[in-house]
Amino acid sequence: MIQLLFALIFSEAAMIALLLFKTPLRKLVIMGLDRLKRGRGPLMVKTVAGTLFVVLSSSVYSMFKIQQRDGIDDAGAVNPTDQVLMAKHLLEATLMGAVLFFALMIDRLHHYIRELRIRRKGMEAVKKQTRGYEDGKAVNSEETKAAEEERARLREIKAAEEERAKLRAELSRLESELQSKTKEVDVAEASITALRKQSEGFLLEYDRLLEENQNLRNHLKSLDRKFSHSGSKKNT
Repeated sequence: MIQLLFALIFSEAAMIALLLFKTPLRKLVIMGLDRLKRGRGPLMVKTVAGTLFVVLSSSVYSMFKIQQRDGIDDAGAVNPTDQVLMAKHLLEATLMGAVLFFALMIDRLHHYIRELRIRRKGMEAVKKQTRGYEDGKAVNSEETKAAEEERARLREIKAAEEERAKLRAELSRLESELQSKTKEVDVAEASITALRKQSEGFLLEYDRLLEENQNLRNHLKSLDRKFSHSGSKKNT
């Protein structure tokens, strides 16, 4: 019994040491405890712990009975048998108490390690969500900025198209005015050409008339000479 209790204490102490320090064996111990707490494992552990607690209570009761029993003689000496029994029961009670205490420590360490893992996973999930939210927010801000730039570019394109349409309308108006002015210039040139031809005809007619006038004058002068010459002859 005592050898078994010492083996349990050393095993539990080694398990506690493995749980306290992060080593590759720690995962194996945690996996073993996880499997032990599934199915009928908790019932078996509770049964063993209850049995040990009953035996521990029995040992304590036996120690109490030995103390209450008259184990001291008239000379004041202690009964050696009772002394051996007292030491045996005390050792067994101490060992069983240590076994139960170490078992409780193992259970609490395993529980706290699992909670710590769950909290770490939760924190990592929250960090991932926060990072994803920040990335999404950054992406959304970039998309909003790109959309605003696209809207500004579309507004610039629309303004440029409107300006181009205005320039085309102005160009069409100027072209129509140029055509009308060109027609007017052509008509004026035709009128000038006709007037020039008419003036040239008038000049030719004027020259002809001047020539006829000069011929008429010469003819009149010749007639006057003839008349004057014939009159002079008649007077003589």
